[in-house]
Amino acid sequence: MKAVVVERGKAVVVHDWPRPQVRDHFVLVKVAAVALNPTDWKHLDYSLVADGCLIGCDFAGTVVEVGKGVEKDLSTGDRVAGVAHGGNSVQPEDGAFAEYIVARGDILIKLPNTLSFEEAATLPLGVATVMQGLYQKGLKLRLPDEPTTKKPFVLIYGGATATGALGIQYARMSGYTVVTTCSPQNFEYVKFLGASDAFNYKDAGVGARIREFTKDGLKLAWDIIADEDSAKVCAAALSSDSTDCRYASFLSQRCPREDVVSVGTNMYTVWGEYFKSGSLEHPANQADLEWAKRFMELTEKILAAGGLKAHKVAIKSGGLHGVLQGLDDMKRNKVSAEKLVYRVGETV
Repeated sequence: MKAVVVERGKAVVVHDWPRPQVRDHFVLVKVAAVALNPTDWKHLDYSLVADGCLIGCDFAGTVVEVGKGVEKDLSTGDRVAGVAHGGNSVQPEDGAFAEYIVARGDILIKLPNTLSFEEAATLPLGVATVMQGLYQKGLKLRLPDEPTTKKPFVLIYGGATATGALGIQYARMSGYTVVTTCSPQNFEYVKFLGASDAFNYKDAGVGARIREFTKDGLKLAWDIIADEDSAKVCAAALSSDSTDCRYASFLSQRCPREDVVSVGTNMYTVWGEYFKSGSLEHPANQADLEWAKRFMELTEKILAAGGLKAHKVAIKSGGLHGVLQGLDDMKRNKVSAEKLVYRVGETV
């Protein structure tokens, strides 16, 4: 089959890669569309992936075979979307950028007929990241099926990103009043998704402005960008009364305020399997897998009811060959407020 594989530290398209065999708890999927995420190129750039690994996380396609031990009700021909463990040196075949892939069956999302493969491919990694950052580990919000009635503020820093756009929608469904940061050209977009107000992240003193807007009442901040500057803005925006203040971000980024609880999350634990990231080893986490099962089921119901909008989709040409160009474009910051999507069947 055709696949994007790491050779000598770089991603290349090969045409003679062996089609994977389904294993216990996994499903064989014929991939229709894939979407790109920053983690895809960062795995390569930061030398976190070994030669011989498939890369890529977000995909949508059709179930070909269901492995033993899969508890979710899945059948051959089902339309699904999911997040694959791209760049997994422990299981090199687990990436998404290929004609056929294996994916953990119990955390797949069955798709309504109203959602295209191209739209669906933009969702799963972001949904898993939202799950950990807003609910399971980070801010510990109320779930969308058990919303709060108090309308508390939550700041989502980076609301026009693919994951931020999903976070705005979930937080709104959970009953929270969302304020966000982005570029001014994206203000209308984030408000369309459900943000009550948006602030220009480039403005000097934007954190203080958010604190003033929320009347010093902001207790929750989710930082999608997760760098030193974004953390400082979140720290300035959070209430001067640090009681119950929480800051959530990716990996090791922390809030510079010692009086605020900081939580870092790593989406790659959702499969409940041992894995390595460079020299770091991560033990299997069954609790994270159980959370992912429940949250993907909830998301499936939300999608069936038409309650979640996919991020802006930019369908690009070239199939898997186009993926290579897309990875480079993302690395060079040429992509903004849209998700690059490729149809695998267009690969020549």
